[in-house]
This record gives sequence, C-alpha cells and structure tokens, in this order.
Amino acid sequence: MTTTTQAPATVPGSRPHSDGAGAFVPVQTRSERPRSYAPEDFVVPTGREVDWKHTPIARVAPLFADEDTDDREDDPAVAYTVTAADQVQIGALGAGESPRGSVFEPEDRVAAIAWNRSERALHVRIPAGVELSDPVHVDMVGSGADRRANAHIVIEAEAQARGIVLLRHSGSARYAQDVEIIVGDGAHLEVVSVQQWEDDAVHASSHQARVGRDATLRHFVITFGGGVVRVNPSVELAGTGSRGELFGLSYADAGQHFESQVYLHHKGAETSGDVLYKGALQGLGARSVWVGDVLIGPDAVGTDSYEANRNLVLTDGARADSIPNLEIETGDIRGAGHASATGRFDDEQLFYLQARGIPEDEARRLVVLGFLSEIVQKIGIPDLEAELFAAIETELAQEVAR
Repeated sequence: MTTTTQAPATVPGSRPHSDGAGAFVPVQTRSERPRSYAPEDFVVPTGREVDWKHTPIARVAPLFADEDTDDREDDPAVAYTVTAADQVQIGALGAGESPRGSVFEPEDRVAAIAWNRSERALHVRIPAGVELSDPVHVDMVGSGADRRANAHIVIEAEAQARGIVLLRHSGSARYAQDVEIIVGDGAHLEVVSVQQWEDDAVHASSHQARVGRDATLRHFVITFGGGVVRVNPSVELAGTGSRGELFGLSYADAGQHFESQVYLHHKGAETSGDVLYKGALQGLGARSVWVGDVLIGPDAVGTDSYEANRNLVLTDGARADSIPNLEIETGDIRGAGHASATGRFDDEQLFYLQARGIPEDEARRLVVLGFLSEIVQKIGIPDLEAELFAAIETELAQEVAR
C-alpha cells in the first residue's frame, strides 16, 4: 500500500509554449490552443472562452485560484491507496525528474496550477516486457467538499509491456488533476478513470498521452458521481502503427454536469483511432457536454479514424451538448469520419418490446441497458463491469420512481 498527497510547490524550469495561436486570432480548433506551464499565461475563465463556454464557471471557480491548498500529509484532502503486483514499480517524481513532463503540457489554467502545485507526482510504471494479469488499482478518496487538492499522476508502460491501470475517485473534494500517460513501443495499456464522487464534488482533470510505435492505448472515462466532473483526454498517436481507443460512459442526474473534451492527434503513419462516448441523462438540470476533436496530421498517411458520441435523454429538463470536429492535413488516408446523435427513447423499440408483453418500465430498462452496455463490455475487468451494470440499474430505479 502506498499513500501520497500533494503539496504546494513551484516547478523550476517551467516554460511557456505556444503552438501558434496569435494573441488576436480566435482559437478555432483544439490544435491551436496555447499551452504553458505557467498559470499566469492563461486568463481566469469567464465562460466566453472556447474551451470553457459549456462549463458552469461559478461551480468550478475555486480551481482557478493559484494558491496554497489545505492539503496536508497527515490530513490529506484526497488520500491515495495503490494496489499493484510486485512487478509494478510505484514511486514519486519530483519536479524535473524524468519521465515527468515528457508528454504533459497544460492547455488550461486548472491544469497549469495542478502542474505547479503538485510537489510529488505519483508514478506507476509497468516495466518492459511485463504482462500483468491483474489491474493496478489507484484509489483516491476525498475528505470533504470544502477541501481542495492538486495532483499529477504519471502512468508508464514500457516497451512490450501489457496491463490495466484503474483510477477510482470517491468521497468529495475540489480536485484538480493532471494525468500523464506514456505508452512505449509495442506496449498495450488500458487506463480506466472512474468518477463515483459525492454530489458536491468538483473534479477537473486533464489526461495527456503519447503512444509509441505499434503500441495501443485503450482509455476509458466512466462518470456516475460528482457535482461537476470535467475529464479531458488528449492522445497523440506518435509512432507508426500506433492505435488509440477512447471510450466514455456517463449517467447524469438532476444538477450534475459531466463534461469531456476529447482530442485524438494522428501524428505517425498507419495509425488508427476509435472514439465512442455514450451518455444517459435524467432529471432537471442534468447536463452532459462532449467535444470531440480529431487531427490527422500531414505525416499521418494511411490513417483510419472514427469518432462518435451518442446520448439518451430520459426526462424533461436534461440537456446534452455534442460537438464533433475533424481536421485532415493529408489526403492519403484509409478513412476518417465522425457522428453525433442525441435523442429520447426510440418509440419503435418500445413498441416492439411492449407488443411482446413486456411492461413499459421493463422495456425502458432494457433499452437503456442495451444502449450503455456496449461501453461497459469493452472494459475487460469483470468485477468493475458487474459494478457498473448495478450502478445503471440503480440509476434506472430512480428514474422510474420519479
């Protein structure tokens, strides 16, 4: 068992970086967004910025303050427990210690603050050639909605390694988190981030990954709990033949805001990507936001990429925003596309089931389970899959009781 906490620190050598967006040019695409390790290089969001315009600014505002937190080693705002096989190397990385920072560059103010205020980064390394039979569990438990914590986590699968890392979030806190993912050549890594916070929690997380030659990253964002949860994955398929599979599942109730802004950058040749996020919403003020950006770079010849987002709105008063974007900078690709759909129950499906003697409530249950099960069954962790099906059943019971 390993327990770590985050404490304020200033990272030496922090440097601003911009990928070309001019000061007076509106940012139109994800690839144009400026990046910097310095929080002061980002304005405090007002809700008019392209990357914040769908987020409830007032609810996440505490994370915009670049100040000390009350997180203490003897009384952490978010406590960590890591459970892993003996082959897995668990440690901590200080500022400037490799591989910390080899992939991650903050692209918003919250991520930059978390970068600078995390003195020690949790490091989970699967050594070269190791194939894990059981997942690595990283459990994070918040101690209260009035407490704030910052975190940086580095997950590394070295060449030809294979394994699953499960990040679990529960309890309550105001939590800013950076997750840096490094997938070596020929490795196969699955990262599953599960948000089961209490309803008063606020969680903003940036995941950034680089995938090497002939390597695969399977990345999941599973959100059932929290007041505001914003998890933004960014994956660079850097090596020839690399593959990225990005999946998401959410179930939002009244007053909950769940958001993911997904970025898949095809950089190497012969890369492939599959993005699929699904969500269900019920109750007054339930809100989901999905923004999907795919960039096929000029050297990404032979790319095959597809992204989709599908949402099922179960009651009045719920809202889903879905915005897919696709940039292609080379004409030599195998295929690329995107799709988005948001709607209510399919009346034909309900009619079909009811015509065969299935009561309406049971018919609705079967439709929702069928809709969401596609993502659950991709995870590959039987205990977690069973837990998520049970959570869906619980949510459906609440919907029926309304």
